[in-house]
Amino acid sequence: MWLCPETIYRALLVPGGQGLHKRYCRKLRTGRRIRKSRWLTRSGHGAAVRDMTMIDQRPAEVETKQQAGHWEGDLILGVGCASAMMTLRERTTQYGIVINLPVDHTAETVNAAATAAFAPLPAHMKRTLTWDQGVEMARHRELARATGVAIYFAERCSPWQRGANENYNGLLRQYFPKGTDLSVHTDAHVAAVMHELNTRPRKGLNYDTPAARFRAEMRSPSLPPSHS
Repeated sequence: MWLCPETIYRALLVPGGQGLHKRYCRKLRTGRRIRKSRWLTRSGHGAAVRDMTMIDQRPAEVETKQQAGHWEGDLILGVGCASAMMTLRERTTQYGIVINLPVDHTAETVNAAATAAFAPLPAHMKRTLTWDQGVEMARHRELARATGVAIYFAERCSPWQRGANENYNGLLRQYFPKGTDLSVHTDAHVAAVMHELNTRPRKGLNYDTPAARFRAEMRSPSLPPSHS
């Protein structure tokens, strides 16, 4: 029998809307008992993103991680949701990109940042992008046209559908803690953190580094999975 993460989470909740038991929340990276709705926080009034292509329509090879060029994206927010950083992580190589957004994180700003991030990459390294339903993706069709990247959306309140990016955000929070002003960080500092994480050996890569795997894929793209 397979249980989805949401089922497990709900089984651990204390009745009466009190969230997780204290002994469980101490094991979480955030330490938070009550789960926040990130969708409501970032969209203000629950504004919907229109014309979304959902994750269940994403090509099957994305899930296998046998083909590079499939990305997951998100924002990490600073205090008061004013400043932000855009984060992208490639699923196969675990390579991450961070772009500082010190002034705002509107759809226009996020589109410009994502377009700049994808611009240097060859077509085989920018196939798909999976995001949540935050309002910063309100202009996703323009982003898709500008980059050539097919954009898919995770189900609302389902962070495990973008697990690679969620893991990356957790690593970044060790350098950029929640509740702090992210605008104080220089682009040079953000780039240094990105470099440090991309050159850290990973068990899931047989102790290779994301940077090395990414360079290899840039030179010689992985073959698509065989359907024979």
